[in-house]
Amino acid sequence: PCWRVEDFVVAQECARCSSFQAKTIAECNPTGFIEKINCATSKRDEFKSCRSAVMEAHVFWRFVGTMMCVAAVFAVLVVCRQRVLDRKALEKVRKQIESI
Repeated sequence: PCWRVEDFVVAQECARCSSFQAKTIAECNPTGFIEKINCATSKRDEFKSCRSAVMEAHVFWRFVGTMMCVAAVFAVLVVCRQRVLDRKALEKVRKQIESI
């Protein structure tokens, strides 16, 4: 592709591929988004795979939400486990005091 060896200008911003483009343009496959570029020296119009900022933000916040949920679940498990261990320790101390 000319954009790897030449300077280029973005002719059309990064946009989601249509179903027709996804079947006909190979650059749609990696990310599902393409941008149209114009190479400066060869004056060729080509397509380049790109990442959408909106989609990246959506994926990021989904990841953050998932991690917050996982953290909350494990925090609850830690609290429950600590209560069980505290109860066992108190029971052990109670039995030792009773045996005196």
